[in-house]
Amino acid sequence: MAASLSHLPTFFSPATTTTTTAATNPIRALLYFNPSKSKSKTSFSILCSTRPNYIPNHISDPKYVRIFDTTLRDGEQSPGATMTTKEKLDIARQLAKLGVDIIEAGFPASSEADLEAVRLIALEVGNAAAGDDGGGGGGGHVPVICGLARCNKNDIDKAWEAVKDAKFPRIHTFIATSEIHMQYKLKMSKEQVIEKARIWDVMMLSLALKMLGDQKENFYNEILGEVIKAGATTLNIPDTVGYNWPREFGQLIADIKANTPGIENVIISTHCQNDLGLSTANTLEGAYSGARQLEVTINGIGERAGNASLEEVVMTIKCKGDVLGGLHTGINTRHIVMASKMVEEYSGLMVQPHKAIVGANAFAHESGIHQDGMLKNKSTYEIMSPEDIGLHRSNESGLTLGKLSGRHALKSKLFELGYDIDGKELNDLFWRFKSVAELKKVITDDDLVALVSDEVFQPQVFWKFGDVQVTCGTLGLSTATVKLLDKDGVEHIACSTGTGPVDAAYKAVDLIVKAPVKLLEYSMSAVTAGIDAIASTRVLVSGENNPLATHASTGEKVVRTFSGTGASMDIVISSVRAYVGALNKMLGLKKQSES
Repeated sequence: MAASLSHLPTFFSPATTTTTTAATNPIRALLYFNPSKSKSKTSFSILCSTRPNYIPNHISDPKYVRIFDTTLRDGEQSPGATMTTKEKLDIARQLAKLGVDIIEAGFPASSEADLEAVRLIALEVGNAAAGDDGGGGGGGHVPVICGLARCNKNDIDKAWEAVKDAKFPRIHTFIATSEIHMQYKLKMSKEQVIEKARIWDVMMLSLALKMLGDQKENFYNEILGEVIKAGATTLNIPDTVGYNWPREFGQLIADIKANTPGIENVIISTHCQNDLGLSTANTLEGAYSGARQLEVTINGIGERAGNASLEEVVMTIKCKGDVLGGLHTGINTRHIVMASKMVEEYSGLMVQPHKAIVGANAFAHESGIHQDGMLKNKSTYEIMSPEDIGLHRSNESGLTLGKLSGRHALKSKLFELGYDIDGKELNDLFWRFKSVAELKKVITDDDLVALVSDEVFQPQVFWKFGDVQVTCGTLGLSTATVKLLDKDGVEHIACSTGTGPVDAAYKAVDLIVKAPVKLLEYSMSAVTAGIDAIASTRVLVSGENNPLATHASTGEKVVRTFSGTGASMDIVISSVRAYVGALNKMLGLKKQSES
């Protein structure tokens, strides 16, 4: 291959644990490929004052840890977390502002919609420095854009097609290699898998391994050694089913670092799942033992119990870097809250109140002892400041919003809550806020969060909520009349009956939209106390003719599901808003797949 560092591809290859059987303790090995478009070392830009120049197989600062975010790939594999291209692009832009080193943007071979989403992210986010649009926070940083591929030519071709326009493109491709997977899934011998691991495409498109727990150290050391010989520059050692515990996983990283031929010429990375609730601990132990690239997701979303949480890993390194040997990242932590809220709303996966770092209760203090300590000195019960992650205390500005409040006051209050909203989004939200303020004496923080969710974090509009009128009770069938506006602003009205007001309203919506759909989940909660509380609704739907997607791990075709949220003081309006939002997301992806 080419001699200059700018031509070195980056592979990402995971390994295996050393206990139990391969069937109960799968760990995977993945390889990543980074063909740079530059011709010399000097073409690598300095990303920020603490971020070393990007060289695939080398980090000039031995204490610097790369953050590899897979929210848009592994995170989207969570049931109901399907996101539209616009939503993925918004999240990718926020990840760039956050300072993520590598963004795994998706699995291009899964569907045409996924390919297009990755291609757009590579083109727009993978070339413009975060902050160029005035948003700030990126420090001139251009992230690596990565696409997933299975170990076959079609997948690799599609992945390359998707990421090739990025300044720093990367292909991540894998193959299973545990005893049980080799025997029943691949029907290949160890020798055949090792031989396949030696393949090196003339176009620099490479192969990857998915190591799923083999007890024989020499086997995985042999495979890792072979892929390094073939040109691998990053070895990823994931705990794919979350079976390891920190001391065990740290020792695995240390053993690989000590016993793999050529390991000094590559970067070790980790990908830890959270099945036992140990993903963050295992990730940090891996970093302490020598890993310098960590795979994480915003809010820890992902398959089954999820992945290591970006915010937990990054803030632990920030708070305990000295204990971890001086480790540090290039993450601008003040963008964490906005990233968390954006992923929460777009994925439909709500963050539990007690979630570390970004949960609603993370900086709340209710007990008298804690409140007394906080009043005397905040450091008594807080190991970090909420401002460190971009959250401003809602009681520090003294702002109380009501019907006489203006845009500036609304914008200031939203900023306290972690939302940096301006322009048309602020204007649309302001009028929603005014309509609610006319009915409520005081608008609470929770009310504002619900309105932001309903107004700002919404998919591309195919149908817009207009009006709804219902009649219900014990004297007859519930009836509903619904008015929706199509994307051209044309009004459509339909009437229907149902078993209740929400059922009648949804059936009226179906008469207008004419998209066969099945309601899978429906939930509602009051965001504040009192009779005038705003109701927040979440629904999950699937369509009869939805485009299928290929599951990255199993290769099976899966039917996508779509979430929608709505908020209003009227529970029927809230319900219709959520339903229309889910339908918009479904129709957007369907249209993209057909184009």
